[in-house]
Amino acid sequence: MGSFDNRFLQQLPGDPLSSNSTRQVPAAAWSRVTPTPVAAPQLLARSESLAAEMGFNAEQLETAAFTQVFAGNALWPGMEPWAACYGGHQFGHWAGQLGDGRAISLGEWTHQGRRFELQLKGAGPTPYSRRADGRAVLRSSLREYLCSEAMHALGVPTTRALCLISSGESVVRDILYAGDPKPEPGAIVCRVAPSFLRFGSFELPASRGELALLRRMVDFMLERDFPDLCGPATKADFAARLLSVYQRICRSTAELVAHWMAVGFVHGVMNTDNMSVLGLTLDYGPYGWLENVDPSWTPNTTDAEGRRYCFARQPQIAQWNLACLGGALAHLLEDSEPLNGVLQQYGAHFDAAYGRRMAAKLGLESWQPGDAELARELLALMQASELDLTLFFRALSAQPELAWSAFAPLSYSASKLAQQQSAWQSWQARYQARLAGDPLSAELRRARMLGANPKFVLRNYLAQQAIDAAEQGQLSELHALYQVLQNPYDEQPGFERFAAKRPEWARHRAGCSMLSCSS
Repeated sequence: MGSFDNRFLQQLPGDPLSSNSTRQVPAAAWSRVTPTPVAAPQLLARSESLAAEMGFNAEQLETAAFTQVFAGNALWPGMEPWAACYGGHQFGHWAGQLGDGRAISLGEWTHQGRRFELQLKGAGPTPYSRRADGRAVLRSSLREYLCSEAMHALGVPTTRALCLISSGESVVRDILYAGDPKPEPGAIVCRVAPSFLRFGSFELPASRGELALLRRMVDFMLERDFPDLCGPATKADFAARLLSVYQRICRSTAELVAHWMAVGFVHGVMNTDNMSVLGLTLDYGPYGWLENVDPSWTPNTTDAEGRRYCFARQPQIAQWNLACLGGALAHLLEDSEPLNGVLQQYGAHFDAAYGRRMAAKLGLESWQPGDAELARELLALMQASELDLTLFFRALSAQPELAWSAFAPLSYSASKLAQQQSAWQSWQARYQARLAGDPLSAELRRARMLGANPKFVLRNYLAQQAIDAAEQGQLSELHALYQVLQNPYDEQPGFERFAAKRPEWARHRAGCSMLSCSS
């Protein structure tokens, strides 16, 4: 069995005040805070695979004590709850101190050499809650639970979700910020990661001139999260270590966003406080998957006008965020130019990572000159034809010489598709010529494509159907959807309804097309 070591508390300075009052917290990485108990917690769902990785057995998950702990009503020995202090750029503007306004970390659990920070989201107010109540509603908590585990099954680096618990209490939210607040069922999700350090964890002390704290946080990150960069051979040269960790973060971020782009995922709110130093998908809010291909699509109503965080801009925004992190770290160096040099390599890292993923999606052994243009033309044609991204690539996996008659079920607009027939035939001819010169056998090509093009993704309308049912006390849709998403690359006969394209009723419905940050 594992144990708690809580290195974040032990090795970084904390808030000297113990009151749970909203305030600025200078020169500290964390504040002690206790979750606020809820009235009638009920375990709705759990990730047995994650629990097993953490060393928990099935019997433990069934106990009332497990539900009480992960609802915030009790603590296990070794748990020392805290909320982290950090800042961030939100929609391109410096927001100052943000912090864990409704997330409370219970402790850092270690098991078989692995680290699992356990964090409750929706467990009550903290010193960073500002004017909010620190709670979360069932709809957003269910979405985070499902998407965390779905992304993991897709192979996308992500935080995980151990369990989803209803609070037995109502939470008042204005879902569309339209001046119409209403009570909704409350819930708590336990999310898990080796580290919840964000770009904003370093931006805040840098902005305040707290360079001693900034240095301690960098040293802590290196020793805990990047121990291979902190060995005896490098420990004496702080500048070299800092440069190495920044390079690692730039590369892992490029890999992450390339993976998002390949599967059609749109994060929706890529603020610097939502960017993980480990290259994990962090903070599932108004996310979504591309259905009909639209590079300008954003699932976030708050972003509807500027579309800063739309699908196509995600690689660029990631680089902008990395520049913000580099600007913070530069306060610790006499010469910041090497950091700029590392940042300039981001584009090459992203292009290489995206190329590898697109090569697999198209059934190519490797990414060659000219393939990028072939892919760009494909996505442009898919946009003009309103083709469903996931369904098209899955169909192509089964039949790379996809017949024109097979296109109709993949489109959201028959008239737009018909207008592109000759353009498609031209593209297909070039694609077939490219395949003819590729060394992969037909069998290996098919396997490669099926392993890169999922059949099942967490479409917003599917999540909304599970939410609608759960709010009525029906959990079968949640559990069925969860199970299907655990094997997204498998055919799973009998569950085809979870692979269907978005129905017309969901095109503009709130929760199915766009979502607010209300949660």
